[in-house]
Amino acid sequence: MGEYQNIKLSIEDRTAVLTIDHPPANAFDTPTVTELNAALDECFENDQVKVIVITGAGQFFVAGADINEIKALKGHDEAYEVVRAGQQLFSKIEQSRKPVIAAINGRACLGGGNELAMACHIRLAEDSVQFGQPEIKLGIMPGWGGTQRLPRLVGKGLALEIILGGGNIKAQEAYRIGLVNKVVPVGTVVREARRWAKALSMWGAVAMGHIIQAVNEGLDMPLEEGLKHEAELFAQLSETEDMREGVSAFLEKRRPKFQDK
Repeated sequence: MGEYQNIKLSIEDRTAVLTIDHPPANAFDTPTVTELNAALDECFENDQVKVIVITGAGQFFVAGADINEIKALKGHDEAYEVVRAGQQLFSKIEQSRKPVIAAINGRACLGGGNELAMACHIRLAEDSVQFGQPEIKLGIMPGWGGTQRLPRLVGKGLALEIILGGGNIKAQEAYRIGLVNKVVPVGTVVREARRWAKALSMWGAVAMGHIIQAVNEGLDMPLEEGLKHEAELFAQLSETEDMREGVSAFLEKRRPKFQDK
């Protein structure tokens, strides 16, 4: 595995756990973003990894972007390139054919941290976490997908309330509005994420990848076009060894042994 300063990577039971470890608040500076990108590529390329979990070390998931780097931006072109780099990283997560689970821990998941979480396929949060997009307090706006993914998750009105208001919402409220999938007690979110990952790793990787692709791409299509896209991906799966194994196992009343092909 690669050597990283601000990212810890461990692989066990077909699950990779990426821990952002950049004290004191796991802020996203350029080195941390670069290392996260490289660690993700390592997981994507490893056939032994079927599910990826992203979490934070200490008292924060990710508290947001590095404010000093924002202050140092030299005009339009540099700001645009920095924002596009972050967007491309989070789009890589969203488009991953391997499920990515955000195990949101600690006190805060703010700004770029919330944008990272929203790019993941499943979001689990400890009861202590507060969520928000506080960029407006700095005279700026979310730039790593917040204005696009938040409305898709919670609706336009709530998204604008959160982004324009600049305040925080508690974990239970985040669950109520659909921002997270589940809230768990403090100190248990990584264990819960591993439990989800173990369950998901039982399924065929090809089918999981096609499901993620169908949902992601279908959201940007008219319904009829999305249905045709779903039919095409289903047809592709009908020719896989995993489909034959899954159907045979069901008829034979046994657990399937998927080979991810």
